[in-house]
Amino acid sequence: MATIESIQNAYIDYVLTEGHEPKSVYLFAKNNEMTEDEFYRFFGSFEAIEQNIWTELGRKTITEVKAQEIWAQYSARERALSFFYSFFELLKGSRSFAIYSLKKHKHGLSTPRVLDNLKTLFESFADEILREGIETGELTDRKFFSKRYKDALWLQLGFILNFWTKDNSAGFEKTDEAIEKGLNVTFDLFQRSPVDNLLDYGKFLAKNGGFKEKMGF
Repeated sequence: MATIESIQNAYIDYVLTEGHEPKSVYLFAKNNEMTEDEFYRFFGSFEAIEQNIWTELGRKTITEVKAQEIWAQYSARERALSFFYSFFELLKGSRSFAIYSLKKHKHGLSTPRVLDNLKTLFESFADEILREGIETGELTDRKFFSKRYKDALWLQLGFILNFWTKDNSAGFEKTDEAIEKGLNVTFDLFQRSPVDNLLDYGKFLAKNGGFKEKMGF
């Protein structure tokens, strides 16, 4: 009997062996001793299989990092780093498929459709850890901009995914370095900066008569 896992495994084996997706669901089902009805019971298309594989990688990563005993003590920055490191560690076991899928669906600078469900899952996770970071004061709550923090993290994930597909360093150590540097820079931007102090000072002056009046000009 066909299962989600058996269909996914058969699909991955086919595309990595042949270099392209099956010509039809009918032929794919026949070659794997199932009916079309069994296939469609789980997936509406071959693209749906790929979407599910990516989403499950994300879901498994979130489950694993949240199960860590130290998770509750982590800052928002540490939680994001933990997700990124764990996600790419899991991805190593599916590297050939990941590269195939990303190249097949690459479309300019926009997010490949095959990552749409992963994006939704990731943004929900990112929003959760960022909101907690704002509540604890680790991150700065900026009007309009703080709602876009999760978008910046998604862009980082996309950038590092692309970097990882081209990384030929031993153990993908350069990808680990890219994760560390990229996320630290991103979270530095999320935290309070001299610009925030300047804006606060400007607001203070505006509410209290302005700069010229205070200086006696």
